[in-house]
Amino acid sequence: MLLEARLQAASEPAHNAALGRRILDALKHYGVSSVGFYWPLAGEFDARAAMSIWLAAGEPREASLPIIKERGVPLEFHAWTPDTPMKIGHHRIAEPTSGRVVIPELLFVPCVGFDAEGYRLGYGGGYYDRTLAAWPGAKRPVTVGIAYEACRTQALQREQHDIPLDLIVTEAGLYPQRAD
Repeated sequence: MLLEARLQAASEPAHNAALGRRILDALKHYGVSSVGFYWPLAGEFDARAAMSIWLAAGEPREASLPIIKERGVPLEFHAWTPDTPMKIGHHRIAEPTSGRVVIPELLFVPCVGFDAEGYRLGYGGGYYDRTLAAWPGAKRPVTVGIAYEACRTQALQREQHDIPLDLIVTEAGLYPQRAD
């Protein structure tokens, strides 16, 4: 049901335009210079245009996409620009061929569903939870979920390893709603 709702929401140009603006607003708010995002699957918001705008806006900035080295291990992020050659990787998802590892300060995470507490539902592979749990260095990245309002649920069932996101952006709002 959430996948269908997301597909329908993704087909609305106004929703996508609003999400693109909110992503750029989040980047401005956090003031980071290194961002990890995701290659879009069916129904997921395509953040590549927003990332291209952000990359071109000045200062040295770096975007990266996840690489799945093998199932069951944390993701690795490799440098991406709009001109980076891509290859098809695990799960038939495009991956950059740059080979240059990046440690993002902010990580955009796709959401199949989410709740107002900042918990997300993904595809069940646990890649992002595993990646965040094993993050190199002392400081985890800011985590920002990208979702459509139609995919918000009352409360998701949580497991012990689930980590809430710092922020979830939709075309209509921000969750959890905080004063910061």
